[in-house]
Amino acid sequence: MPASTLRDQLHRDGFVVIRSLLPAPQVAPLRAAAAHAAALARSGGWPHVRTVGKQFPPWDPAEAATRGIWGVQGLNDPALHALLPDPRDRGALLRAYFGDEVLGVAAELMACDPNRDLVMELHNMLVAPPVDFALRWHRDDIPPEATAEEEEERLGVRRADSEREQWHTQWNLALCDGDESLIVVPGSHRRARTEAERGADPLAPSLPGQLVVRLGPGDAVFYDNNILHCGRYVAASARERLSLHGTVGRAGAGGKSRSDRARNVLQHGVGAWVDRCDFEALGQGEEEGEGERLRKRAEEMRARLVQLGRESGDVGYSLTG
Repeated sequence: MPASTLRDQLHRDGFVVIRSLLPAPQVAPLRAAAAHAAALARSGGWPHVRTVGKQFPPWDPAEAATRGIWGVQGLNDPALHALLPDPRDRGALLRAYFGDEVLGVAAELMACDPNRDLVMELHNMLVAPPVDFALRWHRDDIPPEATAEEEEERLGVRRADSEREQWHTQWNLALCDGDESLIVVPGSHRRARTEAERGADPLAPSLPGQLVVRLGPGDAVFYDNNILHCGRYVAASARERLSLHGTVGRAGAGGKSRSDRARNVLQHGVGAWVDRCDFEALGQGEEEGEGERLRKRAEEMRARLVQLGRESGDVGYSLTG
């Protein structure tokens, strides 16, 4: 799909699905690495998790043993890599984030250079909880109590497409069959909520015009984080879910766009370990020069994130609950 078509679809619908973004030979070792990380987190061996019953950060790892988890944080954290049982896991997880497949699409959507302009952000994972669990309808960085006028301002409703800069993108990359957790309302990223949406129960089973995003192994959905969306999680006993959940930014944002991105990213605690990132395993087994190219990209992306953190200070949290 041409880049302009990808951007047009993102601007129009608020999301774009790409089938087989990762080929099967790349999915297999990545799924193994993801399964190892999920097992470690579920057993209490990795404390940076999303606990059932709480939608937004911060999460209390002490609650994981009794409530269970629905997410694993920090897939690029070297402390996690040191705990994984297979030495190949580290490279697989890093390659999934810094490789050309994901970042190539991200750069197209943001109309920028993947080797010069991208900012390292989040690399987490969404997993099946021990019991069925639903996230309420939300926009990631606009609180539900916002007025229609405030929503329109934050969403840039009155800006023409030519004036709508894309400073970040977000994705879910499925590694298992039957990934149907993400539900979106197409086009809602470009308007305030309707009266029906504003008055609906936050855990309403459906909203008018909703669409269930259905993904298979290697499929990805890239989406605007302020599209109206929710998540429905089926218990692990019925269906496993391993979905890489990442974000990446574009350098050059200023003012409110920059502070919004800083809050969205740094609220997840990445600043605590970004200085210790180790990309040595990135690109191992690739053709000569390929690993060096990927490691250089990763280091430069990390440096841009460090700069963002140093300039932003205490950013707080986007949403609560």
